[in-house]
Amino acid sequence: MTDTDRKLSDLVAVMKRLRSPGGCPWDREQTHASLKPCLLEEACEVCDAIDEDSPDKLCEELGDLL
Repeated sequence: MTDTDRKLSDLVAVMKRLRSPGGCPWDREQTHASLKPCLLEEACEVCDAIDEDSPDKLCEELGDLL
């Protein structure tokens, strides 16, 4: 397993833990529909970072989007 594979696996494990019965109440309540406003806002911020030609900001905003 590569380092990237381990990091992705760790991310999936955190997401499962947050959405599990004993996990974060806010995360468990979220649906695709409830996340739409956040998704749109973060996507706009990604576009802004692209327009600003800012690789560091783009990386940060892509992390937020994901």
